[in-house]
Order: sequence, then structure tokens, then C-alpha cells
Amino acid sequence: MAFQSSLPFEPGVPHADALLLRALPVRDGHWDELREDPATLREPWRRFFELLGEHGYANLGALSDAVSRRVRDNDITYNVYADQGGSRAWALDLLPFLIDEQEWQRIERGVAQRARLLNAIIADVYGSQTLLRDGYLPPALVFGHPGYLRPVKGYVPPNGHYLQLVAIDLARNNDGEWTVLSQRTEAPSGLGYSLENRLIVSDIFAEAFREMRVPRLAASFSRLGSTLAQLATHTMRGSNANGHPHIALLTPGPYSETYFEHVFLARYLGITLAEGKDLTVRDDVLYLKTLGGLERVHVLLRRLDDAFCDPVELRPDSTIGVPGLLQVMRAGNVVVSNVPGAGFVESPGLHAFLPAIAQRVLGQSLVLPSVPTWWCGEAAARDEACRELDHAFVMPTWPGRHGTRPVGMEQGVQHLKDWRDEIAHAPDGYTIQAPLALSHAPRFDEGLLDMRAAVVRCYAIGDANGDWHVMPGGFTRFAAERQAAVSMQLGGSSVDTWILSSEPPSTFSLMPAPLTPADLSRKHRTISSRAAENLFWSGRYGERAENSVRLCRIILGSLESDDSSALFATLVELARRSNLVPPPLPGTRATLREFEQTLIASLDESSPWPSVGHNLAGQARASGEVRGRLSNDHWRTIIAARNDFRDALRRLAPRIEAGQYNRLEVMTALERLAVHLTAISGAQGDRMTRDEAWRLLFVGRHIERVSSLSTFLRTAAAQHAIGTHAGFDLLLELFDSTLTYRSLYPGRFQLLPLLDLLVVEPTNPRSLYGVYERLVDKLDDLPTPAAHAQRPLLSSLLPTLADLPTLETLCERDVNDEYTALIQMCDRLTASMAALSNEISARYFSHAGASQAWTAA
Repeated sequence: MAFQSSLPFEPGVPHADALLLRALPVRDGHWDELREDPATLREPWRRFFELLGEHGYANLGALSDAVSRRVRDNDITYNVYADQGGSRAWALDLLPFLIDEQEWQRIERGVAQRARLLNAIIADVYGSQTLLRDGYLPPALVFGHPGYLRPVKGYVPPNGHYLQLVAIDLARNNDGEWTVLSQRTEAPSGLGYSLENRLIVSDIFAEAFREMRVPRLAASFSRLGSTLAQLATHTMRGSNANGHPHIALLTPGPYSETYFEHVFLARYLGITLAEGKDLTVRDDVLYLKTLGGLERVHVLLRRLDDAFCDPVELRPDSTIGVPGLLQVMRAGNVVVSNVPGAGFVESPGLHAFLPAIAQRVLGQSLVLPSVPTWWCGEAAARDEACRELDHAFVMPTWPGRHGTRPVGMEQGVQHLKDWRDEIAHAPDGYTIQAPLALSHAPRFDEGLLDMRAAVVRCYAIGDANGDWHVMPGGFTRFAAERQAAVSMQLGGSSVDTWILSSEPPSTFSLMPAPLTPADLSRKHRTISSRAAENLFWSGRYGERAENSVRLCRIILGSLESDDSSALFATLVELARRSNLVPPPLPGTRATLREFEQTLIASLDESSPWPSVGHNLAGQARASGEVRGRLSNDHWRTIIAARNDFRDALRRLAPRIEAGQYNRLEVMTALERLAVHLTAISGAQGDRMTRDEAWRLLFVGRHIERVSSLSTFLRTAAAQHAIGTHAGFDLLLELFDSTLTYRSLYPGRFQLLPLLDLLVVEPTNPRSLYGVYERLVDKLDDLPTPAAHAQRPLLSSLLPTLADLPTLETLCERDVNDEYTALIQMCDRLTASMAALSNEISARYFSHAGASQAWTAA
């Protein structure tokens, strides 16, 4: 068979030349990362494509699709505020960004130097303030910045190291020189995304990655973990001095732009992911709320913006910080990295003063220059900028809007004459930066090599001795099409960053040293209250989704049957009580077709009603926060369940909205989802460690199962369907017990054996009393938090099986022909499950007192 290329080469044209024919030109005035001239590839790219070969280049389309699949399968997302809290799939391009060894050596020196300089500036401003006194820094530039925190004045962290992680944004100008665009010290992002990018792209181009000797990133992450552990020694005093340090990553939570990265970093570094509500301060000590009670925290790796860290001393409206955190920090009982208050050095206005400060503080010139910058708070600088430049970027000196018009690089290059009056009104708030023609690098796009503006973010990691290590790679971003600014928010994309080396790559990994028997004797896994809560709700959402899908399939399969009219009211009530459809408006009654359309339209997670799609999204969200406890297959099945069902519904969405859908297609999507949910349930039962957190997942599933089964049974009894053949069969299907009943009682239509199988029979995995009994037994295996040592066992707060009605009582009817005992039993169990859920939350998740439901009882 003749080889067919998806990117055909011209006969007789050399491979490199064919490649050049398919690369779009770079705009005049911009450095071309791909080509030395229109006819010659630069050496790194020539070697890369030689290693790729003609076959590899011809299959770039398939490789690009593989990257997209990996992003989707790993559920790599980026939350975008413009999407109203929604998340986008992470934008990762196929081709890496290449930097040769000689260039990297200079970048490495320059980034490490700048990290030392920024730490020195912060130490001076919160200490002796000699730079301010001697005129090297204008006071307005510092004290006007919201990132300068007065409560931190006078605080000195261990060894005077305010920073442990610094990010520097670099771009190559039109002369090929690397220039610093900005610096990030508050809560630098992108580190986790850079590692995720590396794991995907290096696997796609495994041979080229190996042959080009690209250094690995594991050593840098190990260094960061080691630095944090060293910091912990300064807060571990007394009896705790020889123990294990507890390090946590403080995240704003799931609605943060980069929440995926926070989860990924915490898992990779082996530290606890914590939100502000997971932490509490007692007697100037920081504690994590865990399943077993409060546990001391020694170091916080912060991903929360400065102002939100402590609502007591900073922003009082912050609901995501830790009240009292700064006091714990000042008391020397926790180290926060980076120190809150480091954000003021991110101001673009600072660039203009760094050359002189570097000479004063370090006795050195800057290795990497900053983009030409003028802070408008100095009249002479403002006049010079307006004299030398007609067009420039008008930047905010500090975050926030200062005038009537938006500013920033995203707004593009401005005519300075149009800004004179606005700048003159509040000059301190504006900074002018000269336009920088960013270099353009290749990006594979539908058979062509498109050229996009690129910015590289490099990371410097400090150690306890004040030395800085620069991670050999970085987080490179491309501008979106027809965008001058490089921004993920504006639709940009990311690429892996390869540093080419002449040395063999390190074989270092993050595998720890071998354990000893003594280590095993004290080895334990901290289970934060939030991790336990997410496992609890993962179980509940999973069970809720299974029951909802089963009910949806039964309803849709029954609507055209002979019994549909007799069962219609029961099906509507079941759907309503199971949150599959919204409650009807008073005085209205939907037709069969209207009910079906409402049910199907509510399935997707974009529906305003919390139906099947919402349960799948909730399960994925809760499970995503505890991915470290799930096998890869388990996690991918959870994501596949949500994604495949969502995709199927969205393909059908136009026809569903028009009322022209095919019910069979919807049923097929539900059947596939049911298979996924069964696999998830099996993985939770067979592949997870049976620790306290798993027990909460088990408890969550069984609380939901008792509630759902009680709802099914009560509705059928209250709607008088339990005594009909159609209602009889409906209950057997809802309890997944049809085959069992027919094999035990063939041809019998009797209430006694029905309720015996569905309620009493202990060997039936879905009998109501059997599920309830297993739940009660498992409650006693949960640990007792120290603060609740005097509280009764959870199982003692529930009715015992002996307290519940017997089979004979459940079959009885009152004078109104109602199954009162059966209905009351279902109501009692449903109320008990709600109260139990609240009590578990109070004991294990919020560490509060007894819930009102139990107190009232």
C-alpha cells in the first residue's frame, strides 16, 4: 500500500524545504523563532524535525488530536471569569517551544539574579526601608500599591527569605534579545500547568525529547518540596521538633482560574490541598480540620491573593481566607510562602527603578533588561515618555481601574496624546511601557505552521540558604489569533518549553528514600475534612446519578406502553421527588408529551434544574479534589461518564429544543451512561483503600440509597400504584430486583413477597432494611474526633432495625385503604438520612457542635 501523507510533500523537494513551504511568514519587525531566513530553519528546529522524520511530520494532525484527547481524558481545565464561572478545556498546542543551551544559560543567570533582587527589595521595604529613604524607590509607588500590607511591616521570615517561588515573564525582542516583561511574586501561577504540559508533550515526542537531551522538571519540584520542608523546621518546636512537617497548599477553591493546577500541584508534591474554611486558628497556632480532629499545619504554600488571606487584618469581606493567619505568622508558628505582602513588586512601574536598585543592592547590572518603562508619577519620566513615543502601552501601576477607560496590555498599543489629560489627573496610577515586538514561534494548525507571539514564564525556586534554582523549562503562552497581547483569558494557548542540552538528562525522580520498619509504624495519611467531605459527596452524587438514570430509563421506556396512562401520575411524582423535573405550576397538569420533553430537556448539566447532568458534574468535581485516591482508570471513567453523556446530549440539543428528538437516541445515551456508572461503583468497591475516608464514601452512597429507595417506595404507596400490576413491576425495576423476584415467586402478584424482597430480605443488595443495616454497621467504624469524644456514636442516633415496622405491619392498610405504616416508615428513614448527613457534616467537615436535627430530637 502506498504511503499517504496527511501533509503531502512535493516530489523531489527536500524535507526541510517542504516544511518551510508550509510555515506562514512572520510579520515584519518580529523575531522568527523557526527560521534564520526565509529559506533556512534554525538549528534547534532543524534537528527537531529531522528526529521527527517525514512520517512524523505528516502525522502531526493525528498527534495534535492525541494531545486534545489527553487534555480531555485528564480533565485539564482553566476557569475563565468571562465564562461566568465555567471552565474551558486547557489549551495546549502540539509543538514545544525550543531554547538552546547557550541562550538558556543567560536566562538562568538573569532570572536567578532578579529573584534575589526582588527578595532584597521586599526585605528592605518591610524592614529598614533604606531604598525609600535614599530615593531609590518612590514612596508613592510602594505605599499606593494595594499589595503593600502594613500589618507585615517589621515581620522577618526565617533567614529573611520572603520569597520561595518567583515567576519571570520573558519575551524575545526583534533583535533576538530576551527582555523581562513582568514578574510575579504574590502567588505565581503556571507551575503545575507546565508540568502537565511536559507529561503530555514529552510522551507524544518521546524520541525527540530523549535525543535532544531535554532536562526533566522533577528535580525542580523536589527542590520546592525540600524548601518548604526546611521552612517547617522553624515552626516545629518542643515535642513536635522531630516529627513530620505538615505542609498545605492554600487555594481559593474550585472557582479560581487555575484551580486544576492547585489540585495537581498538591497531589504531585504530596501536600494537603486546603481552602480557607479547612483551616482554623487556635491560640496563635494554625490547624487543619481533619477526619480525626484538628492537626497542626507548619507551612502554607499560598495560592491566594494577598488581600484575601486574613479577613481580620486585611479585607474584611474575604470569605476564602483564614481569620488570624497573620498573627500566627508573626508568632512564628507558621511560615507562609510567599509571604503575604510580596505583591507590590509586581508593579510595572518598578521596572524603571530596577537597574539602579540592582547596582545598589547587588553591586551588579541586570543580566536581563526590562521592557523600557516610565512611571508617570515622576513628571520628568512622564514627559520623556511622551516625547520619545507616539504609541505605547498604558499600564496600571497597580491592580484596579484608575480612570474612565480600561488600561493594560490587553487593550493594545495606545496613542499617548489621547491619554495626556487622563494621566495628568492621576499620574501615580499609570505606567507607560514601550511596545515590544514579541518573537513568533511555530504552532501547528490544520496542516500549516502558524506563527504566534510567545511569552515564556520562567520559575526561580529559592532554598533555605538564599540560593536560587531556575527550573529548566517553563510555561510558554501563545497569543490568540489576531491578538497582540499574550493571555489565556483572551483565548491564548500554552506549549511545553524544551531547554536543549549537551549533557545527558538527569534520571532524578520524586521517588522518596526507602522506608524503614520504624517509618511504617507511624505512617499515616492525613485526611482533611474537605477531602473526606468530597469523598462523601462523590459517593452521594454517584448513587444519585445511578438512581436517576435508572428512573429516567424506566420512565422513557414506559411512556408508550399500555400502562402509561395508569402510571402517569406516579411517574410524574417520582420524577419530581427525584429532582428530574421542576415542580409544575399551581393549577397546571402537563400532558404526556410535555412531561417527556421537560424530562429530556432537564438531563444536561447546563439545565437550570439539578438533574442527571448536574449529578455527574458534581461527582466529577468532588472526585477531582481527591484524585490522588483514585486509580487512573477509576478517574477516567468518572470523566468519561460526564463527558460522553454531555457530548451526546449536546449533539441532540438542537432537536431537543425543537421537540424533534428521537427518544431512542436519548435512551441509548442513558444506557451507555448506566454502564459507566456501574464501572464507577465497582471501582469504588474494589479498588480503593478501605480507610476512614473510603468509609465516608460508602456512608455517602448508602445514605443516598436509603433516601432514594424510601422515596421510590413511598411514592408508589401514596399513589396507590403498589397494588397494580404496572406499579408492582415498576418497583421491581426501580429496586433492580425483577429477575430475583420472578425466579423466587414465578407468576405471583402479591404484596407480601414483594415487600419481603424489596424491604426485608438481607441478601438482596437493594433491600431497604438491608442497605440501612449495612449503613448503620459502617457508621461505628468511623473515627471519633477528639472534640466529639463525649458525643454518642452515630449509629446510636438512628432507629434500630427492631424499631422499624415488621413485614406484616408494612403490608397492612388502614381504614382509608392507605399503607400508613409503610409510608411513615419511608418518611422516618428519609428524615433520619437528612439528619445523619447534617450530623456527619457537623462532626467531620465543619467541626461544629451537634446538628440542630439531633439536638431537637
